[in-house]
Amino acid sequence: LCDCLYKQFYYRAQNFYKDVPASEEGMMGDFVEISEIDLEGSRQFLKKFGPGKAGTKRALDCGCGIGRVSKGVLFPVFESMEMLDMMEEFILHAHEVYLGDYADRVEAYYLYNLQEFSPLTKRYDVIWLQWVACHLTDKDLMEFLMRAKQSLRPNGVIFIKDNMARQGCKLDPIDSSIIRHLDIMKNIIQTAGLTILDVEKQEGFPEAIVPVWMIAMH
Repeated sequence: LCDCLYKQFYYRAQNFYKDVPASEEGMMGDFVEISEIDLEGSRQFLKKFGPGKAGTKRALDCGCGIGRVSKGVLFPVFESMEMLDMMEEFILHAHEVYLGDYADRVEAYYLYNLQEFSPLTKRYDVIWLQWVACHLTDKDLMEFLMRAKQSLRPNGVIFIKDNMARQGCKLDPIDSSIIRHLDIMKNIIQTAGLTILDVEKQEGFPEAIVPVWMIAMH
């Protein structure tokens, strides 16, 4: 991408989320009725890499929003959490309202765009990216995954859960999200030097919704 298109790509996403309410409905894009199905699918997928495989000391939730995934999937497993989002309103709502007592176990909030974030090395047992990889260009996603790999503790795992196109790639010009075919996503992951451990489709979503897949890697 040329510099002006590159900046516009990220600006559009930031602009889109300014109008998204800090609520579960906002996080789910008006599909709040599938939130629990989504969380349960994530819990079961994470469990495959649970105690005895990956550690449970600390996880990083990337593109955390108000903390829906942190609250429903990660806090019950990990001693402490770190949470990253580009929208200050979401992080404030997470800390002050949504997370409740879990907020006491948040070690750090990062107000960052993911493409500009460099996590500390050997820090996390799990890094979770849900519906945020789609907001990075191929190059930025690959480079973030390379940095993320360096920030894993021994036996740590990175998870991507995202919309995957039924074929090719599709750009949504409204929120600047790229829906990639699963094979394209796998190629980005492998080019970043990561090994794919498991891949699973999220079941139970309406047919009208773009397929959602979960990928575990290290």
